[in-house]
Amino acid sequence: MATKTTREIIKDGLWSNNPALVQVLGLCPLLAVTGTVVNAIGLGLATLMVLMGSNLAVSLIRNYVSESVRLPAFVMIIASFVTCTELLMQAFTYELYQILGIFIPLIVTNCAILGRADAFASRNPVLPSLLDGIMMGLGFMAVLIALGAMREIIGQGTLFSDMHLLFGPMATDWQITLAENYADMLFMILPPGAFVGLGLLIALKNGIDNHLKERQAARAPTPATSGSKRVRVTGSVS
Repeated sequence: MATKTTREIIKDGLWSNNPALVQVLGLCPLLAVTGTVVNAIGLGLATLMVLMGSNLAVSLIRNYVSESVRLPAFVMIIASFVTCTELLMQAFTYELYQILGIFIPLIVTNCAILGRADAFASRNPVLPSLLDGIMMGLGFMAVLIALGAMREIIGQGTLFSDMHLLFGPMATDWQITLAENYADMLFMILPPGAFVGLGLLIALKNGIDNHLKERQAARAPTPATSGSKRVRVTGSVS
């Protein structure tokens, strides 16, 4: 199988084959913990680390693992990197780790990670596999942050609240309050609001894609009309 170009890998991860908006994978943590931007960044960074590590490791062993143990080996690799990520979060961002709770160890079951290991890393060299993990992780994290920002703004009228849980004391004053005495919208804070927000993001992406296709079709040159021309012959033919 031909290796994709760097440009194709980047475009796939960030837009064309985005794990959340196109593949629609990893929805359980995406919908559950994106109530604020800091939660979204924390889960996004954890997923990115696991994707990078698992893609790299799977690509390294791809020629040495038989088909019969391929998927169990991939799951063990992913679980190892999730454990490392979990221990790092316990050491450096313990309060955020407690907020994210069970959704950090549940990264092991994230179909986006196992899917990239099986569909790409197990069939491609190390550097393209590492780049694929980075781009897919960044694409997933971008959707998390966009959804988290939308839910935080509409749900509680703030942006970047509690950023000190991830970035330390220097981020204490990063919170932006959009309106005083804002009446919280409970619907957006709860998981049903996440479904609506994700649906809007998917619709926005599809709308942009359709608009780009229409512009590309309008710019395409009109093909010349082919066919035989009628020739009028006068006089007698012997």
